[in-house]
Amino acid sequence: MTALTPNVAGHQDLNQFASRFVDVESLAWQPSKFDGVEFKTLLIDPDTGILTALVRMAPGAILPDHEHVEIEQSYVLSGRLVDEDGEVTSGNFVWRPSGSRHSVYAPDGALVLAI
Repeated sequence: MTALTPNVAGHQDLNQFASRFVDVESLAWQPSKFDGVEFKTLLIDPDTGILTALVRMAPGAILPDHEHVEIEQSYVLSGRLVDEDGEVTSGNFVWRPSGSRHSVYAPDGALVLAI
């Protein structure tokens, strides 16, 4: 198994079927290459491309046009996201098929669980 949570000690010593518990609050926010966008990687598997992350967008932040090679799932914990297809608000969920393209704007900022 190649799935891991970056910068979490002890997971490498667990057997392959053990649960991996993550203290999310202790993870540092990592800057992205886009102004006002940072993330905490909760799970990444380099072999499959699976990624689960918390994404924090400052008010007015934009993720420019990008393609999703796999299904994208976003649960908005706070704030709202707007793209060409519509708006998803706090407590709501949106998913996009693999191969879809869009840009995302967070007019008031947002905290999103992205899968």
